[in-house]
This record gives sequence, structure tokens and C-alpha cells, in this order.
Amino acid sequence: MPETAFPALEGKLDATGRRFAIVVARFNAFITERLLLSACDGLLRCGARREDIDIARVPGAFEIPSAARTLALTGKYDAIICIGCLLRGDTAHYDVIVNEVTRGIGQSAQETGVPHAFGVLTCENLEQAIDRAGLKMGNKGFEAALAAVEMASLKRAISSQPLRLSAQGKLKTNFSEKHGVGRRTLRQNQGRLSDVGQKQIPPSRSARRRNEKSMKKMKRSK
Repeated sequence: MPETAFPALEGKLDATGRRFAIVVARFNAFITERLLLSACDGLLRCGARREDIDIARVPGAFEIPSAARTLALTGKYDAIICIGCLLRGDTAHYDVIVNEVTRGIGQSAQETGVPHAFGVLTCENLEQAIDRAGLKMGNKGFEAALAAVEMASLKRAISSQPLRLSAQGKLKTNFSEKHGVGRRTLRQNQGRLSDVGQKQIPPSRSARRRNEKSMKKMKRSK
């Protein structure tokens, strides 16, 4: 693919020193176990250690989001890999489960900030699932593992970027430096104003004349 002229942050397929959790459903284990093995193989090929890979098993795909969220909230893992298999049946149960699983995994990733890789197959029949579990269409578990490694690397690259002041913040800084407006100068100005308020204002000439006349009248009356 042609490269653009703009620099971009990208994740690397390097899992060295990172920890991963895999949530796998036992339902349709004929498919999910093959996805699990390929996911582990993908992590190991990217440099992850066996002791840095934890596996959590759940009854079915519907329980995957809850387990993934619980693992993400521990703060121990750089990414979560979700593996399951859903096959369409004769009722609307398939559509309901697919929507809830997809929404739950996405919501868990957004709210926890931990990358979640989607390795849940949603197929019309068993043949399609077999094709996506290591036959004609590759293995979606392996692809999910690579996505998890790349997203974990990208997250660390983004978090390591230095903070930059906005343009508005720079303007405010330059203005304060130019005009000497800061906390210390504001305090000094406030002190000066308070000192001025405490000083007595001298009376005007007309007021002094009135005071002198009143004093003379008081002397004459005595």
C-alpha cells in the first residue's frame, strides 16, 4: 500500500512483555477450541510468553462480555481476546445473542480502555464456521490475536506521546509574560488598591472654608 506523507502512530506485532487474557465460550467447542489454539499460537509467534497468557472459559457467547469486562477491570492485561461461535437457527434467538455480544464487547472496550479483539464467529451454518476455524478462510482466532497485539502496542505508543499545549494556552502564557500578569502581580495590585482605600482623602477648599466659618461662630457664641 502507498504510504502517505503524514506521520502516523501505528502498533507493532510485538507482544514482548505484555499480558493477554482470552475469553472462550464452551458452546460449539468443536469450533471454539480450534480458534483458541490458533489465538495462542499467534500470541506466541509475536513474542508473548506462555505465563503471560490467561484463559477464561464461559458457558456460551452471551457470557463473554461480562467475563471480558471483569478481566479488563483488573488492570493486569494489555488486551482481551474474545472467542466464540454462533450459528443461525430457526428462531430469532441468534439475532438477539449476536447483537448483545457485539454491543457488550464493544462497550467493555470503550469503558475500560483495554483493547478487545473480536474473535466471535457469526455464521449461517456449521460449514461456514469450519471454514473460518482453520480451513478455507484461515483462522479468525489467529487474526484476533494479531489484532490484540497491535492494539496493545498502539495504546502504549499513544500514551507515551508528550503532552502539548494548545494554541490558546500558548497565547495566554505569552500575554501574561508580556504584560506581567500573574498570580504575584495580581496580588500586588490587590494590595495596592486596599492600601489606597484605607488612606483618608483630604477635604476640598470649600469644605475647609465651611469648617473655618463654623469654628468662628462657635467661638463668638462662647
